[in-house]
Amino acid sequence: MDSTLLTLFGGLVVLLTLASVIGRVLGQRATTADGRATVENLNARIRAWWGMVAIFAIAFVFGRTVTLVLFTLTSFYCLREFISLTPTRPADHTALAFAFYVFLPLQYILIGVDWQTLFSIAIPVYAFLLLPVLSVLKHDTDNFLTRTAKVQWALMLTVYCISHAPALLLLKIPGYEGQGVLLLFFLVAVVQLSDVLQYVFGKLMGKHKIAPVVSPNKTWEGFIGGGLAATLIGAALYGITPFTPWQAAGMALAIVLAGFCGGLVLSAVKRSMGAKDWGRMIQGHGGALDRMDSVTFAAPLFFHLTNYFFVP
Repeated sequence: MDSTLLTLFGGLVVLLTLASVIGRVLGQRATTADGRATVENLNARIRAWWGMVAIFAIAFVFGRTVTLVLFTLTSFYCLREFISLTPTRPADHTALAFAFYVFLPLQYILIGVDWQTLFSIAIPVYAFLLLPVLSVLKHDTDNFLTRTAKVQWALMLTVYCISHAPALLLLKIPGYEGQGVLLLFFLVAVVQLSDVLQYVFGKLMGKHKIAPVVSPNKTWEGFIGGGLAATLIGAALYGITPFTPWQAAGMALAIVLAGFCGGLVLSAVKRSMGAKDWGRMIQGHGGALDRMDSVTFAAPLFFHLTNYFFVP
């Protein structure tokens, strides 16, 4: 890990330490049941963040291969959570096996060998064509279109879309060679800080709900306040990117907007299944997909904007 990454992770440790202290003080001062529940939820999120920062730090220390392994495992758990929450039939099992054990590892191997062309089309073209064939050979036509779309969409969101985050390591930006890991840090920092800040602003001043049926906790005050704060933080991080301050702000805003859409859409999927969280892997955060739902929409957009405007 170079000095820049050490400084960035050092800053995260300071912020999390400060947040832990504030959370403990708030916990001692909370007097109502609702207040204690809110503070406990906040403290659970902070504890989970300590673990996630440690995992990302280890991945970045050991370089590209370990980072790819980390995201491969993340996609695996996200795909498992999606499929577990959205029931399938025995006729879909062969297609699911190919999704988990062929196309998922293949997607990250293509990043590892720097084959960007095939990386871009392996799942949206070849997986989309093959998976329905594997299902139809089982001679079960009940809800065939719904079942097929479910498997295809699960693979797209949890593998193809998320894989665009480590795919930032593929981009060859003039004057920025070998620093793709900093772009990855920028993406993850902005999208996750946006989630946290929207939660904080929403708790502090949220009154007007955006989509009360889909996501009751999301408010316009939280979205605007947290989104603007995350955008400003992204602009302040321009020094670790190939962007100017205004370009960094624009990229951060795009990440914030896309991440918000991802969270809202996947919340709708959860609600349609009658579930509050995708899983229970991360205490205080639900499942892996509850933490990566924003990334599913933000990572592809950020990757393609960067590739279009900054790669010759």
